[in-house]
Amino acid sequence: MSLLLCMWCEGKCLYVVLLMAVYWCTEALPLAVTAMLPVCLFPTMGILPSKKVCVQYFLETNFLFLSGLVMASAIEEWGLHRRVALKVLKIVGVKPAWLILGMMITSSFLSMWLSNTATTAMMLPIANAILESLFGNVETLKENCKDKSDPEGDSQVKMHVLHFEKQMLATEDRPDWTDRSEQKNLEEARREAQYQMKVWKGFLICIPYSASIGGTATLTGTAPNLILVGQLKSYFPECDLINFGSWFVFAFPLMLLFLILGWIWIAFLYGGLNTRLCISKHDEREATEAKATAVIDEDYKKLGPIKFAEVSIAFFFILFAVLLFTRDPKFITGWSTFFNKGYVSDAVTGVIIISILFFFPSQRPSLHWWFDSRASNTPYVPLLSWRKAQECVPWNIILLLGGGFAMAKGCEESGLAVWIGKHLQPLTQVPPSVAVILITAFIACFTEIASNMATIIIFLPVIAELAIHVKVNPLYFMIPATTGCSYAFMLPVSTPPNSIAFASGHLMVKDMVKTGFVMNILGILCVSLAMNTWGLHMFNLHTYPDWARPLNASSASVATYTIATMNMTG
Repeated sequence: MSLLLCMWCEGKCLYVVLLMAVYWCTEALPLAVTAMLPVCLFPTMGILPSKKVCVQYFLETNFLFLSGLVMASAIEEWGLHRRVALKVLKIVGVKPAWLILGMMITSSFLSMWLSNTATTAMMLPIANAILESLFGNVETLKENCKDKSDPEGDSQVKMHVLHFEKQMLATEDRPDWTDRSEQKNLEEARREAQYQMKVWKGFLICIPYSASIGGTATLTGTAPNLILVGQLKSYFPECDLINFGSWFVFAFPLMLLFLILGWIWIAFLYGGLNTRLCISKHDEREATEAKATAVIDEDYKKLGPIKFAEVSIAFFFILFAVLLFTRDPKFITGWSTFFNKGYVSDAVTGVIIISILFFFPSQRPSLHWWFDSRASNTPYVPLLSWRKAQECVPWNIILLLGGGFAMAKGCEESGLAVWIGKHLQPLTQVPPSVAVILITAFIACFTEIASNMATIIIFLPVIAELAIHVKVNPLYFMIPATTGCSYAFMLPVSTPPNSIAFASGHLMVKDMVKTGFVMNILGILCVSLAMNTWGLHMFNLHTYPDWARPLNASSASVATYTIATMNMTG
């Protein structure tokens, strides 16, 4: 009887999970509304009491995410992100390959701290201004790109030929090589226009891609990273390996590697890698590059001298990053040892820093009134107001995070996660290193048609149970899945940054598919390399950890298996 009740509870939880998965993938309801369904369904269906469900919607992970969003809104409020972007572009120069690299470096750095969508929305206007100064109006450029297979292009060529034929008939002594010379000039102009259009597309497509890549480098850079932390705390309370510092040490080199490979691919595909990469030639492009440099310089000058508020925000931003990184980086002793063990988390650090922003002055305070009461004082305006924070913080994403944590808790308490894990036994024959590639590839493909948050919320519990039944460190499967769900490059609808770039009207779906397919392959290979090299040693992935054993206590006893041994037996 108890077995039947247990199976009935698992079935009800599975129904809720599938219902939410369908709603998230089809967006039949707003994502945030779907995320609140566990509050309605878990208690009424007898899966989980409301006091256990509701608490999942504002865990300490949500506070860390909130602190990152508030810091980002303060940076945007005072335009510090724009100053950083233009400064990087001034440094790298305006030659196509270097400018694409500059765009990618800037976008990836900003998306480590701002949202990927905000980064893309800010960088695209800057890119368009530079491109127009380099190549002129895009519509004119498209007209010049039409080849002879295009009917309109054919008619234009024929009109030119007819014009020159008439001139030759009217002037018998005109040499016949003039016509050939004009034809050659037209063909050269067309090739130059096609090259410029390719570079234009490369500029536009590199921004959303690098924003998605950059967001993986920090825990607060993208929501799936925080979902990983939240679900680890729910499934494996004893696991304390993932925090801001340890994640940064692992993910930042991975991000750099992928960014460099992605730059080489995009620059190669869109004409950025040519003889002008490092060598300056005095040709017609020199003048247009000088104009583009002037545009960047002019935009930077318009910002004026750096303000007190920008310096203050930069200081608190650096302090925010340093404190999060050094709290407990694992490879050295962090400052959290000065407090009671387990009392101070990344969330505490983040909230302390952002609280200061609400009272720290945005203008340099005047001290004259201390000595002269009649002296005028600087008007007091804080770096950030609560109204601004309310407007900028996407509260729906916080609800979405909570919905993911509530779903994971329901799967754990109902036994659904264990039930799913038992039905994944055939996968135990797959070597773990191959499983990492398959998991990353599957998640990267699925997230092309569903949001990355919905994807990771749905599959992370399944992947955790798979790791337990395969007797592999759960992090060995969960980290690649989390990173892979940010690698959505092939379709405009895959991510908001992709949609923003596609909405410019200068990219085609086939451009994104062709570029994104190779980007996905590069990303999967980079993740596999990272997990089997520095990640293996950082997180001790070659052994099955003690913190993962309690969840498997109901099944067969777990022995310690190494990944190397499993590779030999698989």
